[in-house]
Amino acid sequence: MKKLLTYSAILLAAFTLSLTGCKNKKSTPKKEGEVLLKQYCTGSEYFSNSKYFRANAIGESIDQMTARKKALSNAKASLAGDINTTMKVVSDNYVKSSEFNNKEEVLERFEENARTVVNQSLTGIRTICEEYTKTQEGKFKCYLAIELSGTDIVSKYNERLSKDENLKIDYNYEKFKETFDAEMKKLEDERR
Repeated sequence: MKKLLTYSAILLAAFTLSLTGCKNKKSTPKKEGEVLLKQYCTGSEYFSNSKYFRANAIGESIDQMTARKKALSNAKASLAGDINTTMKVVSDNYVKSSEFNNKEEVLERFEENARTVVNQSLTGIRTICEEYTKTQEGKFKCYLAIELSGTDIVSKYNERLSKDENLKIDYNYEKFKETFDAEMKKLEDERR
């Protein structure tokens, strides 16, 4: 009987500890002095996906318009970096899959065209979220999210490549678009 009571007590203690352990893992206590912040213009609906490149940023200043300019500048820089990275991968994959004889020269020309297109395309961005807060110090914070259509970039890229006589011979729009769409899908899947 004593063994049964001891065994029951051990089981009860183990069960209680396991419940306590699960409870502690679910709720993380805030440290003293910490405040949970609300972030605006962020979250999955502001991630890049298979149709749009997206970026968000925060700008802070004593002047509201300067806060917006800072946020917009930071968001554009982030967006341009993401587009450049994606276009480099697309160009690399396209050239490799197409197996041009003069791979290196073609790849350099693709990358040069990509930089030009990205610089021109940033004028086509669209603001999809813009929120303002004022800090205790009296500064303005601008939370901003922007997007740029992947289709617009491919169209401008195609237009630019079609004008390059040396690339025009080797360039296949459908194959390039297929490579671009695959990279955009990867980008979306990575952000989930």
